[in-house]
Amino acid sequence: MASTPSKALETFENPNQGRDYTIHISIPEFTCLCPKTGQPDFATINIDYVPDRNCIELKALKMYIWSFRDEGAFHEAVTNQMLNDFVAACDPRFMRVTAEFNVRGGVYTNVVAEHRNPDWIAPEPVHLP
Repeated sequence: MASTPSKALETFENPNQGRDYTIHISIPEFTCLCPKTGQPDFATINIDYVPDRNCIELKALKMYIWSFRDEGAFHEAVTNQMLNDFVAACDPRFMRVTAEFNVRGGVYTNVVAEHRNPDWIAPEPVHLP
């Protein structure tokens, strides 16, 4: 059965709910269209999150990312939309979405959007010698 783009995000139960740990996902082939010119924009999307009860299922994430291919989107808007959609799907303790867009007109754009659950306290960083 062929896959198709979809905005539906699926999750699965976090197997280690009692521990803070970070999931890093890198998507180097994101594409959307410039809403002004209709030309393609290319970006690497990095998602870093500390899950709570649920984690994002990767196949559904791939179909979600694919769904932007033929849509016009400003860099700032699409990055924040992704964050909103991911948070709505899995309600993480913390999440950061970083969109590193390729050059357009001699300008590189990086957009970083974050969510923090107000009840979550980040652990102290450990610095090893």
